Amino acid sequence: MTTTTPSRRRRRPSRIERVAGKAAALQKPRVILAGLLLLALTSVMLLDGYLRAEVGGDQRVRTGASSGKVPDKVLDGGPILTFRGGQATTVSVPEKTIALTFDDGPNPTWSPQVLAILKKYDVPATFFVVGSMVSRYPSIVADMVEQGNEIGIHTFTHVDLSYQSDARVNREMQQTQLALAGAAGITTTLFRAPYSSETDAIDNYSWPVYKKLGEEGYTSVFVDTDSDDWKRPGVSKIIKWATPDDGEGASVLFHDAGGERSQTIKALPTYIEKMKAKGYTFTTISGAIQKDEAANGGQAGAAQAGGAQAGGVQIGGQQTGGQAQQGQGGPNGQAGAMGAGTSNLQAAHREATGATLYEGKALIGAVAVAEWTVPVLSVGLLVVGVAVMGRFGMMLILARRHHRQRNRRRFSWGPTVHQPVSVIVPAYNEKECIANTLESLAKSTHPIEIIVVDDGSTDGTSEIARNAARELGMTNVRVIRQENAGKPAALNNGVRSASYDIVVMMDGDTVFEPDAVHQLVQPFADPEVGAVAGNAKVGNRNTVIGAWQHIEYVMGFNLDRRMYDLLRCMPTIPGAIGAFRREAVLGVGGMSEDTLAEDTDITIAMHRAGWRVVYQEHARAWTEAPGSLKQLWSQRYRWSYGTMQALWKHRKSLTDKGPSGRFGRVGMPLVVIFQIVTPVFAPLIDVFTVYSMIFVDFQAALFAWLAVLGVQLLCAAYAFRLDREQYRYLLMMPLQQLAYRQMMYLVLIHSCITAMTGGRLRWQKLKRTGEVGTPAGVS
Repeated sequence: MTTTTPSRRRRRPSRIERVAGKAAALQKPRVILAGLLLLALTSVMLLDGYLRAEVGGDQRVRTGASSGKVPDKVLDGGPILTFRGGQATTVSVPEKTIALTFDDGPNPTWSPQVLAILKKYDVPATFFVVGSMVSRYPSIVADMVEQGNEIGIHTFTHVDLSYQSDARVNREMQQTQLALAGAAGITTTLFRAPYSSETDAIDNYSWPVYKKLGEEGYTSVFVDTDSDDWKRPGVSKIIKWATPDDGEGASVLFHDAGGERSQTIKALPTYIEKMKAKGYTFTTISGAIQKDEAANGGQAGAAQAGGAQAGGVQIGGQQTGGQAQQGQGGPNGQAGAMGAGTSNLQAAHREATGATLYEGKALIGAVAVAEWTVPVLSVGLLVVGVAVMGRFGMMLILARRHHRQRNRRRFSWGPTVHQPVSVIVPAYNEKECIANTLESLAKSTHPIEIIVVDDGSTDGTSEIARNAARELGMTNVRVIRQENAGKPAALNNGVRSASYDIVVMMDGDTVFEPDAVHQLVQPFADPEVGAVAGNAKVGNRNTVIGAWQHIEYVMGFNLDRRMYDLLRCMPTIPGAIGAFRREAVLGVGGMSEDTLAEDTDITIAMHRAGWRVVYQEHARAWTEAPGSLKQLWSQRYRWSYGTMQALWKHRKSLTDKGPSGRFGRVGMPLVVIFQIVTPVFAPLIDVFTVYSMIFVDFQAALFAWLAVLGVQLLCAAYAFRLDREQYRYLLMMPLQQLAYRQMMYLVLIHSCITAMTGGRLRWQKLKRTGEVGTPAGVS
């Protein structure tokens, strides 16, 4: 007989477990999205820096090198160098002919003016363009081609190729070809090296570069006559220096970019008129080559302009189209501005097709994004910088005023408050800490009742609490057990069970100083006060993570609270130590489960109900901060996301009238600016600083970063002075700025993404060690 063991029925997960599992499943994609955003920002900045020669820039220019390995026929030859059949051949511009060339463009100011002059005088030219400029101003290059001008490559970043590796040379050429493909739908076989001049300037270092490019189908173009317009010598000298001797033909160099070119613009019309009056004709480089071939009986054969082989040039491993553009000036074969006799003036052009065309358009699109994004980020950086410095200034001024006001001998909230209060301790699996918490409350100098609300703990928290109370002889402790429903429900249960009109709320991992409760309830002597925020301290501060949080608590939280207190718009009463009028809590509906930051939620609700919320710096409590980066991330993620939820929930406070609307008019804008917008964009400061250190000016960037750090140290030192803390922890601040602060930024960005994608989280329990004992045991 076979017996069957009945299958064990699997327990159905609770609603909380289902929601928690769902939220956990959503976290990884959001972290990845945050990482992708950071990667995209970095990529955009690197692309923009590369375009501006900040990234990968090389300012070296070789001079005075030997030319012993360069053939004499090249050194003494014409300005056009080809490698037809693998042999170096030079071509001269025919007599009474000018191949007008322009370097370093396109430029949005000067290039359109040059094009307008050329169009007016019906003169073609060859523009040797810089790829990075092409990708930034593609429409100008498209206009050049459409007008019938010829395009050549002047590298992508205007570097001296004789210093570069073969890989860098290939990259400079290929990227410029892609930029041309994206901008005007063409590639080209013409090339002019930056910092080149006449052929006799070719040296042993640049010669291999020209040979390599020649073997790939490129024609290298030099100059016969240099206007030296970049020196800005005056219009008359530019015209004189650009004029060939005795009717000779020439490749003449001007510049349409690379500096202030107003003299070039003034000289060009006069120069064209002068040359035409002398009987000169103007053409492109391809036109000059064909004119030379015609004069020599056409021996050049089928090789088109620039000596490019029929297959075209190599771009990223692909062969460009071998057919030269046969249009008469226009990209589609229509007659351009040069008229019907100019069909081969753009013979060096090849139509971009396939992957080359699409990659080129993608490059132009990416650059357009970078060109738009980086200036916006720069403005954002300025705004963030002003906001950060403004916040520091406000904190210093208002915190000092708050300290002086509250510590005057004559300052008083009113008659001393002596009546008993109820202390509510919500606890969920707090076996490590609950005994220390009760021990600290046993030493309270103020009469209290203690209500421990065990929120469905599974580690015996309620039993430990009862035993601790029994051992300490505490008859004022009540332990209430409830099914797990979350911290807000536990606090509401405690408020309903409280016997007194003032309730103090604390966390189950927090210990109070003996006079903490007494100090905390004194502001209730003022009938306008509905809630009081205490001074939370990090107890486990002797670790690196603990020290970082200690600095943050003293400087970021407590200094902020002094400022908000004076402005009467306190945004948050800390869960570790806060006090409320029981009637006020019940009047706003108790602790809400609508948000993860129930402390922020109730604080804003108290403001909107017309109650005043204040900060009591002398009421100190010691809390156990997260001991690992994972726990810290989890806690701060809940805080920041919960704060956003609370602000959104109370968004109508912006239109509230009277005292209840003060938080909406003052507090909410400050919280949004200082606690959300500024921290979200604050990484821009660090990204730009690192970028500047690596690619721009290391010393200047380092000095700026140290200056900001100095301001932060000043604020932190003042905050430590107000709280009477030891300054030695400030030694950790530089490291905090390098590591901890970045993590907090990422947490906030992560929270923003969660908010935008509509995710929800539940109350998260952190692992506790119970190492924070009574205040006397804390150094």
